[in-house]
Amino acid sequence: MRNAIRIIAIILLACIAIYCGYEIYTESKEDHAQITEFEEIAETVKTNGNEVDEDKYKDLYELNHDFVGWIRIDDTPIDYPVMQSKNNPEFYLKHNFNKEYSRFGVPFVQANCDIETDDNIIIYGHNMKNKTMFNALTHYSDREFYDNHKLIRFDTLNESNLYEVIAVFKTRAYSDNGFRYYDFTKANTEEEFNAYIEKCKALSFYETGLTAEYGDKLLTLSTCEYTQNNGRFVVIAKQI
Repeated sequence: MRNAIRIIAIILLACIAIYCGYEIYTESKEDHAQITEFEEIAETVKTNGNEVDEDKYKDLYELNHDFVGWIRIDDTPIDYPVMQSKNNPEFYLKHNFNKEYSRFGVPFVQANCDIETDDNIIIYGHNMKNKTMFNALTHYSDREFYDNHKLIRFDTLNESNLYEVIAVFKTRAYSDNGFRYYDFTKANTEEEFNAYIEKCKALSFYETGLTAEYGDKLLTLSTCEYTQNNGRFVVIAKQI
């Protein structure tokens, strides 16, 4: 009887091991496919360098009209198309550029942001354990990383813009104890703008020596932060 139980247990453990191995293999294969897809998309826009002309992103826009720009931080994996789906705000949280299911998603602009006129463009991306998507943002907690990666490029369909990081912090979303940075897209007054910047600077891991003034255009990059429930890691930059 004991031998029979032992054999059954061994068989069950073997089945579990096979299943787990299959899941890991499948996930790894999917990861490779998604990374390759992003690399291929990136190759289509690199030939024109940093300047944006009327044709640089034309092909991507024709493939998907939700495409609104390109985000890049040199010497990091962050080099991705940026999407916006105003009628389905979090669609690209779990869909790829081709609108197929993907746990990678694609970086996307907050639905209520107008990238042409608003004071603050907010872009979200996953914090992936495989170091892709917006995982590299979390390295900004280290001052040395910041010193070497102060500049962020965000191209729209019409122009190329360079931003400089002014504050880096973590907070808790959807909580009275957190900072609702995502509520700020347009400043109605100079006082409102200054209050937002002061809060970002107060929460920052370190003093960057930089700030923003009323009239400056801001870029906010946001990803998950796993030390707290609904944690967010946030990088604030101003257009230069």
